Amino acid sequence: MKKTKLAGDNISLKTRKNEDPLVMAWLNMQTNLMDSLRYLVENEIMQHGVRNLQMFIPMERTGIHRQDLLVPQQAAAAVEETEHPVEAARADVYEEEQPTGQEEIDDEDIEAWS
Repeated sequence: MKKTKLAGDNISLKTRKNEDPLVMAWLNMQTNLMDSLRYLVENEIMQHGVRNLQMFIPMERTGIHRQDLLVPQQAAAAVEETEHPVEAARADVYEEEQPTGQEEIDDEDIEAWS
């Protein structure tokens, strides 16, 4: 049985090895990732109430393939780096350091937990 989360408990989030580059760009754009995720959860609750999203979202999704979702500065930087902005974003994903088995916790995450 899944353990019930209590206020103040830690949660973990792990990206997929083949995570969509735009998802990774969004994650890396956040200055306070936990607060950004909390905002998305709050909006979901306001629109649909408390529910198990796994009962409503498709198991397999095609992903995000629209470059117009990048903010202009990101799009321009990606175009400067390569002819294909999606490939530039994908390259950024694989240039990250390999995991050491220990989760890295930022000071901003700790502040958000307080």
